[in-house]
Amino acid sequence: MSDKIKVLIGFVIFLGIVSTPFWINHGSSKAVPEPVLSAAAKKAGSCIESKEYMAANHMKLLDTWRDTVVRGTGERYYVNSKGKTFKMSLSTGPESCLGCHGSKAEFCDKCHVYASVDPYCWKCHLDPKENK
Repeated sequence: MSDKIKVLIGFVIFLGIVSTPFWINHGSSKAVPEPVLSAAAKKAGSCIESKEYMAANHMKLLDTWRDTVVRGTGERYYVNSKGKTFKMSLSTGPESCLGCHGSKAEFCDKCHVYASVDPYCWKCHLDPKENK
């Protein structure tokens, strides 16, 4: 009979230890950041693909662009799902990602910091504002 009590106490202690991170973080979650859009992005009204698609797949899209432009066929234009053509560029020109989204710190970094993601884009690319 006393072994059952010891097992039960051990199980309760185990559950307490395992669930501690959940109890510590309960109610302390941060709100999802809303990236700041530039005037160019607001004027355009939409990104190269839908907001939902870009939120979920922007890194896959950028990797595909890199592979196509730098390592592949050298094709430099992307035709989106609506048939509109865009130049494949992260940081150069008014049609580039940063041409519309303006500031790496206000757009990219807000979400990447929130998600604890360290993208490797900036190992090769410079934020245009860093060049000045």
